[in-house]
Amino acid sequence: MSSRTAQSYAFLSIAAAIITIALKFGAYLLTGSVGLLSDAIESIVNLVAALVALWALTYADKPADAEHAFGHSKAEYFSSGAEGALIIVAAISIAVEAWGRLLHPEPLTQLGLGLALSLFATAINGVVAFILLRAGQRLRSILHSELMLITCLPMY
Repeated sequence: MSSRTAQSYAFLSIAAAIITIALKFGAYLLTGSVGLLSDAIESIVNLVAALVALWALTYADKPADAEHAFGHSKAEYFSSGAEGALIIVAAISIAVEAWGRLLHPEPLTQLGLGLALSLFATAINGVVAFILLRAGQRLRSILHSELMLITCLPMY
């Protein structure tokens, strides 16, 4: 498949991340749940990772040059490493927020609507993950497999 097709999958992942961030932050604002906030923070990681993946796809598509005799395809591996670093940053942010809520508990509100928004975001992630999994198999690309994992993380 062409790099243009590959990039369209990265744009799909970016769009899904933006939508799920909005839904999950909305769920957090309605409920006050740190669990839903942590899910929204994790979705920000998904968005940044998808943006890095798009950059990697664009860079990897460059032809070989004097400095890169075999091309730029290794850029896809940079995306995987960046995702790992982002997950660590998100974990620390979530731990800090959870610790604060543990010390100063607050009651949850509007749980039904908040959970409905979160479930809708999960359904979006599920559909996009299925699409990316199939694309990764067709393209035999580590990056598309990583995009699928990025999208699936909220579904664990």
